[in-house]
Amino acid sequence: MSTFNISARESVTVISLSDCPAGATFLAEVFGRFADSVNVDMIALTPGSSGCTAVSFTLDTEQFAPALATTGALQKEYPTLKVSVSTGYTKITVGSAAMEDAKGVAAQVFALVERVGADLRMVTTALTEISLLVPEADATVTIAALGVLKA
Repeated sequence: MSTFNISARESVTVISLSDCPAGATFLAEVFGRFADSVNVDMIALTPGSSGCTAVSFTLDTEQFAPALATTGALQKEYPTLKVSVSTGYTKITVGSAAMEDAKGVAAQVFALVERVGADLRMVTTALTEISLLVPEADATVTIAALGVLKA
């Protein structure tokens, strides 16, 4: 049986951009601008309607000021762009090389998060890890719950 590595990063901020132009051109522009001032982490893209989309991403809260300057500049160029910012999150990452061939790990993770009643705000995945974004108040209980995962 494989063990999972569970890590946490506190003090995470989420920035969400909605009513964005759909497509890679806009995303390349946005993240190109952020690349000069902040380290973007989790990214979630949600398709919208009428040629629009929404994108949310995380960064360390200490990078909030330069990120806010960048979103302000974007809003001037894209007047329909809506920006929301939320702070006070923890990113929890569950990982193991064994996940590449393991079935049902995501199901276990979501069941454990649901069991403790954590407020799950964002999920990103890779072949060997699942990252969860939860409010800081839910982090300790979520990390404890994930400690029983089995591959």
